[in-house]
Amino acid sequence: MDEIDRKIIDLLSLDAKRSLADIGGTVGLSPSSVNERIRRLTASGVIKRFTVDLDPAAMGLETLVFVWIALREDADEASFRDFAETNPAILECHHVTGSWSYLIKLRVVAAPEIEGFLTDLKARKFLGRTETLIALSSSVSGAFVQKGSS
Repeated sequence: MDEIDRKIIDLLSLDAKRSLADIGGTVGLSPSSVNERIRRLTASGVIKRFTVDLDPAAMGLETLVFVWIALREDADEASFRDFAETNPAILECHHVTGSWSYLIKLRVVAAPEIEGFLTDLKARKFLGRTETLIALSSSVSGAFVQKGSS
């Protein structure tokens, strides 16, 4: 991956619908050359997917929540991971170091949904303990963009 690839990634991170001609004009390549580079970046796994950046407030999901989770000693961790992958409220689930097992990021309509989420985890016998944080605001959020590479 060279500097032109990094510039293409930066441009796509800002607007995945940007035209090949526009990207090419910015990086000094023809549209077909840009297309070939994007194809290679996708085939190599650098670009995993193209997605839509939604406005959570417009979707009615205004509450951003982080939940630290320590699994029970007897919890089935594979089942927990399956649950996390299929639960639509979970945006991210990270296996972490330290006194917690996982950090989960959720989007919900309102705070009462958090209690329902935790009740579901308890009913499935996953939870040892939790700590829940509600974000008041976000000064930086969004997709991964490699800062300073363009």
